[in-house]
Amino acid sequence: MTDDIDDARRLVAGGGWTDPSEKARSEGVSRREFMKESGLASLAATGGAGAVSGCLGGGGNDTADGGSGGDAPTAQVGYIPITDASPLLTAYANDHFADNGVEAEEPDLFRGWSELAEAFFGGSVNIAHFLMPMTVWMRYNLQEDVQVVAWDHTDGSALTVREGIDDWGDLGGGTVAVPFWYSIHNVVLQMGLRREGLTPVLDSTEPAEDEVSLVVQPPPDMPASLANGNTDGYIVAEPFNAIGELESGGNILRFTGDVWRQHACCVVVMREETLENNPEWSRSVMDSIVGAQSWIRSNREEAATLLSAEGSGLLDYPRNQINRAMNHYELEEYGAEQGNGAIQHPEWDSERIGFYPYPYRSYTEELVRRIKETEVEGEAAFLDDVEPGFAADDLVSYEPVRSSLEAAGGPSEFGRDENGYEREETVEF
Repeated sequence: MTDDIDDARRLVAGGGWTDPSEKARSEGVSRREFMKESGLASLAATGGAGAVSGCLGGGGNDTADGGSGGDAPTAQVGYIPITDASPLLTAYANDHFADNGVEAEEPDLFRGWSELAEAFFGGSVNIAHFLMPMTVWMRYNLQEDVQVVAWDHTDGSALTVREGIDDWGDLGGGTVAVPFWYSIHNVVLQMGLRREGLTPVLDSTEPAEDEVSLVVQPPPDMPASLANGNTDGYIVAEPFNAIGELESGGNILRFTGDVWRQHACCVVVMREETLENNPEWSRSVMDSIVGAQSWIRSNREEAATLLSAEGSGLLDYPRNQINRAMNHYELEEYGAEQGNGAIQHPEWDSERIGFYPYPYRSYTEELVRRIKETEVEGEAAFLDDVEPGFAADDLVSYEPVRSSLEAAGGPSEFGRDENGYEREETVEF
């Protein structure tokens, strides 16, 4: 049992984990109260597969879900302050929820993934965004009720490095931070390192020249850690790459969307119970999210202002940082010929962050295959039993978002062809 708790703590370290004793000291909350609040107290009384779930506050309630099937729920969005959350935040700030008859409270900001997971599992938020690989871990290891209902965005992440690192090989003997073990960032990073003949090692303080030490770090800490020389690079969602460029002397070595074409990073999730008990409300929520993504695509600079500290403040960063994170993708600076090589595939016609809500089945399948090849800390044996095709059918709900996308004009509204519901995955360095 102790090992289960320790594994969960290590896994979410840097993702919002707060030690109970530390919270007691800093906030005047007793250790017993915090353990009860976070769900850890129940861990001592449970066992088996549900034990790790308790570490993240499992055993939810219907606080926000309206699980009884009566009155329509109030939309309570939980989010991490990254540009990945832009559609959920825009749906609120630009009145897409209101226009579709969805009553919504102001979105709740969480500083880490574990805190957001606790809130989602406990029912205090009923719509959230999570890292797509994290949803695999949540559903099949923690055995939680989590359903992917849409992609929140595409691309929007990068590998940012300190001055003096000009290619992947220069990372040998160094340290690179990731936001979470179960993340597209960790997957792409390890693919790139192995391609260069480098071995990813977890939490090694003295990696050999042919090794790279990987550590989990809270995204807000990454730019300062790079500037202070504590890490040699980090791979993460925006706006922290833009902040690293503007404030910490960092350079973008590669955009992840230039390695895995138009990949999902964060996805929109709801509880399966919510979808089943409130189908009309769920459809209205999807209409709102699809509408928000469409609006952002047509109003990218206005969206940066809306979300920034100078606008709604839902992303509490200056507009210049948010705007760079959303819109700065110039071949003159990043191209293979004119720039530093962070963009090797201009023919892919990608953007720094893109928006398309439909969750391609092929992506889920390929992602599960790649996760199985990726080193993670903690128990990962559950992946042996997760078949890619099964995960694509079981983890993702396709019908609501497809209906909303069709009502909004179909895939062509998002620059896709008519067959915008199928594709072949392109992964190429």
